[in-house]
Amino acid sequence: MQCQPQFAAVSSVDFAHNTHSIIQNTGMFALEGLRELIATTPTLWLAWGGLALGMLFGWAVQVSNFCVMGAISDAMSFGDYRRLRAWLLATAVAIGGAQTLAYAGVVDLQMSMYLGGRLNWFGHLSGGVIFGIGMVYAGGCTSRNLVRLGGGDLRALVVLMVVGISAYVTISGVLAVPRVWLEEHTAIALSAGSQSLAVLLAQAASLPRPVATAAVTSGLVAALLLMCFYDADFRRSPWTVFGGLAIGLCVAGGWALTGLAHDEFAAQILNPVSISFVRPSGDTLDYLQRYTAAKIPGFGVTTVFGVIAGALIGNLFAGKFKWTGFADSADTVRNLAGGALMGIGGVTALGCTIGQGVSGVSTLALGSLMTLVAITIGGMLGMRLLERSQAA
Repeated sequence: MQCQPQFAAVSSVDFAHNTHSIIQNTGMFALEGLRELIATTPTLWLAWGGLALGMLFGWAVQVSNFCVMGAISDAMSFGDYRRLRAWLLATAVAIGGAQTLAYAGVVDLQMSMYLGGRLNWFGHLSGGVIFGIGMVYAGGCTSRNLVRLGGGDLRALVVLMVVGISAYVTISGVLAVPRVWLEEHTAIALSAGSQSLAVLLAQAASLPRPVATAAVTSGLVAALLLMCFYDADFRRSPWTVFGGLAIGLCVAGGWALTGLAHDEFAAQILNPVSISFVRPSGDTLDYLQRYTAAKIPGFGVTTVFGVIAGALIGNLFAGKFKWTGFADSADTVRNLAGGALMGIGGVTALGCTIGQGVSGVSTLALGSLMTLVAITIGGMLGMRLLERSQAA
């Protein structure tokens, strides 16, 4: 009589174990099947995937009014932190998604351009501040200007062109010489070989890397989510919450897509919503050559067009599409100056509000966190400078 409950207990344990094994094996089989499918034509998958993720990103930004520059303005002028919390929510979702994908072996984040063994602290801080000031003068960051263009704002088209030109000049033009010189004399070589917070913690505390990664990831995600959802106003703003969730998922989707493409440079290419301008190091040209050799340039291009298309669709359905241009010469000069500063700052800091503030931070990169803080400070400084110039 005593054997029956014991037999039942053992059966329950076996059933749970077997169920877990079946689910795990099924998931791995599906993952490998998807990886092999994408690997057959990686360029095509990356191009169409980038387009889809870009459209989702552009639409989400449009319907939720997601804007980092606007978030800083709301906080400083009205004490409204909802859009700022949406940025933090996007970052939290991106961190959780990227680290989960890395744990599952979908993508190797250590290969990404964010986790190099040299910490260019001066570039991250100075470039972030410059970019933050520029996005205020240009009416939004690079990603926001893509969305504005989808709404018919021709000023955004001019700003984006100026961003591209100034970025190119900073990468390999006249500004490349002082940029490289400053980096070579300020960058720090990390003994851990990576600027990942998890790797640095593992080295400092003699912890296994998986344990350190889990600790840092869970700590950051929990802290960011708490900062977001303890606020009742944020919880009562469904579209604002949606914007943060959608943008974070776009970044995670970008890591998944590039990882499954199984290209040796997959994790180094620009994330779908990482509209940044490459590596601020002395070997920038070499990096560009290796990036081109990856033979997947369609990914970034289709993503950009996807963002514009998604914003266009959102504006058309909302009846908000409207052709607009510069108000006067002062408006023109202000936007041109903002675009130039964003191009210079984006290259120097290795990214922007989304490229570093969400995509980069999702890799747990110390430099990305420094850039995020610097962009915020630059945005606050830019708001003060703009207010003074308008009052004069």
